[in-house]
Amino acid sequence: MKRTTLLLSAAFAVASLAWQPVALATNSQQDKMTECNKVASEKALKGDERKAFMSNCLSSKPAAAPAPMTQQEKMTYCNKVASEKALKGDERKAFMSDCLKKK
Repeated sequence: MKRTTLLLSAAFAVASLAWQPVALATNSQQDKMTECNKVASEKALKGDERKAFMSNCLSSKPAAAPAPMTQQEKMTYCNKVASEKALKGDERKAFMSDCLKKK
C-alpha cells in the first residue's frame, strides 16, 4: 500500500513538472491572442478582414532587436557629436573615449 502511494505520488510529481512548460508556452500564445483581439476590435474589423488580420497577427514574430553599432559606426557617431560640441584637445579625447565605451 505504501509502495503504491509512493509510486502514485511520484507519477503525479513528474506529470506536474511535464505540464508546467506547456502551460507557460500557452500563456504567451494567450497573451498574443488577447493583444491581437484588442487591436482588431480597435480597428473595428469584421468577417474576413478580421480573420485575415488575426491570422497575420498571430503568426507574426516579435520585432528583432536592432543590431549593435559596429566600431566604425561608433567612431563616426562620436566624431560627429564631438565636432558639433566643438571639443578640442584633452576634452575631445576624454569625450571620444567615454562615447566609444558607451555606444
